[in-house]
Amino acid sequence: MLVILVSFAFGFGLILSRIGLPPMVGFLLAGFAYNMAGLLPPNGLDFIAGLGVTLLLFSIGLKLDVKGLLKAEIWASATYHLFFSTALYFGLLWLGQYWFDTPLLQVSWATLLLLAFALSFLSTVFVVKVLEEKGDMSAFYGKIAIGILVMQDIFAVVFLSISEGKVPSPWALSVLLLPLLRPLLFKLMDMAGHGELLMLCGLFIALGVGAEGFHLVGLKPDLGALVLGVLIASHPKASEISKALFGFKELMLVGFFLSIGMSGLPTLEMLLVAIVLCILLPLKSGLYHVIISRFGLRARSTMLSTLSLTNYSEFGLIVAGIAVHQGLLPTEWLLIMAITVSLSFAFSAPLNTYSEKLYQTARPWLKRLESRKVHPNDAPIDVGSARVLVIGMGRVGSGAYDELAPWYNGEAVGIEHAPERVDFHRQHGRNVLLGDATDTDFWTKIRHNSVPELVVLAMPSHHGNVYAAHQLRNLNFHCKVAAIAKFSEEVEELHTLGVVVFNMYEQAGAGLARHAITNGIANCEWAPVQ
Repeated sequence: MLVILVSFAFGFGLILSRIGLPPMVGFLLAGFAYNMAGLLPPNGLDFIAGLGVTLLLFSIGLKLDVKGLLKAEIWASATYHLFFSTALYFGLLWLGQYWFDTPLLQVSWATLLLLAFALSFLSTVFVVKVLEEKGDMSAFYGKIAIGILVMQDIFAVVFLSISEGKVPSPWALSVLLLPLLRPLLFKLMDMAGHGELLMLCGLFIALGVGAEGFHLVGLKPDLGALVLGVLIASHPKASEISKALFGFKELMLVGFFLSIGMSGLPTLEMLLVAIVLCILLPLKSGLYHVIISRFGLRARSTMLSTLSLTNYSEFGLIVAGIAVHQGLLPTEWLLIMAITVSLSFAFSAPLNTYSEKLYQTARPWLKRLESRKVHPNDAPIDVGSARVLVIGMGRVGSGAYDELAPWYNGEAVGIEHAPERVDFHRQHGRNVLLGDATDTDFWTKIRHNSVPELVVLAMPSHHGNVYAAHQLRNLNFHCKVAAIAKFSEEVEELHTLGVVVFNMYEQAGAGLARHAITNGIANCEWAPVQ
């Protein structure tokens, strides 16, 4: 059965990826197809799915800015939307009782309120996957989306604790002492070195200390993984652990998406209800757009945040399961929620894939809805008279900046979309500005009479580098453009845009050899040991 399931997942994932949709949509379809074929789920699939979600929350914690949750654009947006969205869906479901003669809606008002509450939530798994694939986890709009999701996860934990009737152990207060463990955890991370031992160290902290520790005191295990991720996020190896666990986490999440698709076989009536709920998604998204825009986000950031949050949450499945278990809801609703969540992912995935094109289409109309006061982290920038721009100030971009700045008499400017990285580089004497080169408004802000001589595209996302190259060509910027790439097909795509490309993998050896020759290492004489 496992071999067949893997084959289904690979086949559907490959097909969907070839037509421009994320593979996760293919995994959902694979789950439905596997179930419709009458095959039984392999043993342990639910465990694998739960493990993937736990590691996902741990990885979020490793990148989470706790102070950011206290900002109004995050906690207020999450709270307002939860309230208004629940009220909206309650009203629609209540009207549905009178408009449609179906047993599925013949429930009490308390149950309708419970369903509305479940439908108001968003999928943390889906949104993080979308942001990771786009390379926008550190972008301002991405941080807004992640912050809202974390706040909703906190609301969900409170609800589950109440609804399941579980009272946390008195030992639950001991989690307040977790900061005292930080020195010990840091020491373990230092001792783990690199490679597989560091990955096991990350698993131990996420699962052994976080998830299992919280479970023992009556708290949600996933919350424990998130908290432990936040606790060790300041360690220099936190990023390395995140990268080491990335492939393992992605593989486990395949099980999560497959398990959603295997929830059951729908009837025509269930499918129609799920489709209607997905048709209502724009109303939920519209609420987010209105609320977020009030905090000074520009039209683009507001739209991208809204599109990433256009989905239903797997949390709805949990709420439906609780309601069914308590006899408040017909069992059919558990499957309806599974179909609704799956369809919302399929609906939202192409919206996020083509989000920039959608923004360009709606830009004139959306610009009229912008708040007059722009958020300081979202304001367009002016690069002045810089002769060279380095877009993306990660390790590659930082190295390029340090090499190029002396050649251009210090007239180099780095562009980075993560505020904390901008602060870091400025502290180290680099001229770095906060900006997002995948934002059309960024390029239109640059004055054509001060076009740089060289632009280096060093963003980690290939799609981001390609988009920036397109903007430079479309806006007739007459300058040299260089970029990094990892794979041969990426090199070819950038070459067609007139970009000089450095293949990170193929040319690393040549770069090492030149470095050796430049420093005289290659000319040293061999002196045999006597």
